[in-house]
Amino acid sequence: MALSLDPEIAQALAPMAGAMADATPPAVGDIAARRAMWEPIIGAAGTAQPIPDDVKTSEHHTTADDGARITMRWYTKDGAAPGPAVLFFHGGGYIFGHIDLFDGPVSRYVSASGVPMLSVEYRRAPEHPFPAPLEDAYSALRWLHAHAAELGVDRDRIGVMGDSAGGGMAAGLTILARERGGPKIARQILIMPMLDDRTTTPDSHIAPYLLWSYDDSLTAWPALLGEAAGGPGVPATAAPARLEDATGLPPAYIEVGQLDAFRDEDAAYATKLSRAGVPVEFHLHPGAPHEFDSIAFTSDVARRAITDRIRVLTSI
Repeated sequence: MALSLDPEIAQALAPMAGAMADATPPAVGDIAARRAMWEPIIGAAGTAQPIPDDVKTSEHHTTADDGARITMRWYTKDGAAPGPAVLFFHGGGYIFGHIDLFDGPVSRYVSASGVPMLSVEYRRAPEHPFPAPLEDAYSALRWLHAHAAELGVDRDRIGVMGDSAGGGMAAGLTILARERGGPKIARQILIMPMLDDRTTTPDSHIAPYLLWSYDDSLTAWPALLGEAAGGPGVPATAAPARLEDATGLPPAYIEVGQLDAFRDEDAAYATKLSRAGVPVEFHLHPGAPHEFDSIAFTSDVARRAITDRIRVLTSI
């Protein structure tokens, strides 16, 4: 029996499928076209579900080591007791996306879990290649630790979370924080994370179902890493799949769809962490492509995935 889309996801994708079939995919290296194509889709997906009215936001700023001003958005639920908090990094292959486009998902996580989140407007490649985006993330982590008391946050219960490139960012940040001796990260929640710049050989079993394609990866990684992409000198903080020693990293929750180009690297990363003694919860969702949860949010598999994420958030 061949791999196939989950029926509920296929039904949700049907209206998009015709338009996508008629459209010519952007050429490898065409970042502007990807931004023009994907940002409206992300925005529409983010607002397709109700925005909770019990979540408040406030804007904050910090300064990266190179002097760049980093915008951060703090989401809190009315009446939430002091406790954990999470740094959130949005997806977009490191080349597109903004925190505004992810107001919906972040607000819904906060409303359902009661755990406040700090969403980070990290700089994007290729205008700002590695390590700028990760240094932005590290600056935000330091800011959250420094302001934990006034925000009602327990410094020992700060987690990191992200989807796609944001998941790769979250994973890379845990490695960087370990290298630099802190600040402490209590949990890493990696949603279909983008971890390996060497994933370039198509899998024919899943190629027909990919929403994030191999050509997208062949565009995004060189934008982030330049000519180093795919070569021997890429650090694990840039592509966490390169990590050799996972000892001492925070407990991880990792999930990915079986029809996702990141499937193999995510499964391998879960195994790598496990072999280093890091507690790991790993989910492989059959019939699910990249970002299935935002496309087919009423499907059973998406509901289960969101329930699991909320459970992990509340356990930090």
